[in-house]
Amino acid sequence: MTSTVPNAIEHADEQQPPITMFGPDFPYAYDDFLAHPAGLGQIPATEHGTEVAVIGGGLSGIVAAYELMKMGLKPVVYEADRIGGRLRTVGFEGCDPSLTAEMGAMRFPPSSTALQHYIDLVGLETRPFPNPLAETTPSTVVDLKGESHYAETIADLPQVYRDVAEAWNKCLDEGADFSDMNRAMRERDVPRIREIWARLVEKLDNQTFYGFLCDSDAFKSFRHREIFGQVGFGTGGWDTDFPNSILEILRVVYTEADDHHRGIVGGSQQLPLRLWEREPEKIVHWAYGTSLATLHENGEPRPAVTRLHRTAGNRITVTDANGDIRTYQAAVFTAQSWMLLSKIDCDDSLFPIDHWTAIERTHYMESSKLFVPVDRPFWLDKDEDTGRDVMSMTLTDRMTRGTYLLDDGPDKPAVICLSYTWCDDSLKWLPLSANERMEVMLKSLGEIYPKVDIRKHIIGSPVTVSWENEPYFMGAFKANLPGHYRYQRRLFTHFMQDRLPEDKRGIFLAGDDISWTAGWAEGAIQTALNAVWGVMHHLGGTTDATNPGPGDVYDEIAPVELPED
Repeated sequence: MTSTVPNAIEHADEQQPPITMFGPDFPYAYDDFLAHPAGLGQIPATEHGTEVAVIGGGLSGIVAAYELMKMGLKPVVYEADRIGGRLRTVGFEGCDPSLTAEMGAMRFPPSSTALQHYIDLVGLETRPFPNPLAETTPSTVVDLKGESHYAETIADLPQVYRDVAEAWNKCLDEGADFSDMNRAMRERDVPRIREIWARLVEKLDNQTFYGFLCDSDAFKSFRHREIFGQVGFGTGGWDTDFPNSILEILRVVYTEADDHHRGIVGGSQQLPLRLWEREPEKIVHWAYGTSLATLHENGEPRPAVTRLHRTAGNRITVTDANGDIRTYQAAVFTAQSWMLLSKIDCDDSLFPIDHWTAIERTHYMESSKLFVPVDRPFWLDKDEDTGRDVMSMTLTDRMTRGTYLLDDGPDKPAVICLSYTWCDDSLKWLPLSANERMEVMLKSLGEIYPKVDIRKHIIGSPVTVSWENEPYFMGAFKANLPGHYRYQRRLFTHFMQDRLPEDKRGIFLAGDDISWTAGWAEGAIQTALNAVWGVMHHLGGTTDATNPGPGDVYDEIAPVELPED
């Protein structure tokens, strides 16, 4: 296991098929859909060359645009900031360009099989990410209440940590049928997945993560709950998630989203950038050598969208920051959904009122990071007295919370993520500049590693982000609160528009906010593929009979519908 506190019971049969992040809410095999030689579908020849607006140039938008282009449509991508969205890789001023920091997504589970399809497609490489106590992480320090523990495996930590690990396993099995669900997902047993999940959604929709722990006999000890919140499992402490719906957490553990993470060599933003430039080998209507870049003037997306409204014939009319107005038969909206309430002037008629309510009620997690470049991975030096690494991947209850050590080899410059925090912990950093943040972080780490002078190894200025302060994001990712299941269902199922009035069709929601597994790139891709199916269907297209799309099998696997009254 790679977790500080394992989120799964060990499996005796290591030959089981890999689990995928298709998830319990909508158990559709997106990886099979993508891999099928028949492709994702086709549209009537009369629609070839039809322009489709794609609003948002993050991973979801670029994937949707790429697949629509392959079908013979002409995606027109609008992007307010830069291609990549929350796949944002930046460099350090004055440093070697190969030295980069991941300001958004930086670690991806193998269960992200649709994501892996595109990683392989554009020829990117991945490598293990140094999460706490991962097999490839040299060492981890857990520092709580002023007491530090050095560990290379969980067995090196005091017994109480192993007790907490066991409590989490018991809590999952007793309260959430973890073993049964894990087995069903590995076997892709859709009826069983739906049976288990339907019962849990009805039972747990109103329950917080913390309440779920408190209801378990395994976590009757406050001390155990406190340690679990501060150290957590997989990527670290999860107490910032305690107010969120337990259903959100179960989606993560069922899909093993927090396990065995890998990073993208050279940075995750390369994925959407390479897709933007890629010339598909199989493409309809367009000449060989066509790419998203060549379909756009000067190879750049259109600027920010400032207005969205409906016009005659149920068309979607888009106004951009340059004042250009264009009208489309169909549009895909992949940007952060709160943009529809704030920065974009929207007609109420764009969506049914229940969907507007769901957009307004979407709850976002805050998140902050700060990185510094250093001369070398000095943390691999050995302490003369103890023989241990002088510094380790660090989990702490101090302001820094999580510190990650990232290197490309012992003799090359390296990067430290001095702090990665969420929610209230992130808000504590918000008023501080990058340098002010760094000083507080160095002070905290100096108390954990009094023998180590981190400052002397720093070779450039820090780079930082607070996603809640980014004008086109306003948060890091969606995280439903208790009672929000119905809202999320409305947003996720929006691509099934035959069920909507005709004057509410033609614009399709996609992206991380719409996904059941928000915070993971896989969910952004899955909703993009839903939207691609929706646009294809809207324009009279169909999938191949041997490769049914998500909308074709919707009635068989539709998300559980809870009563409104």
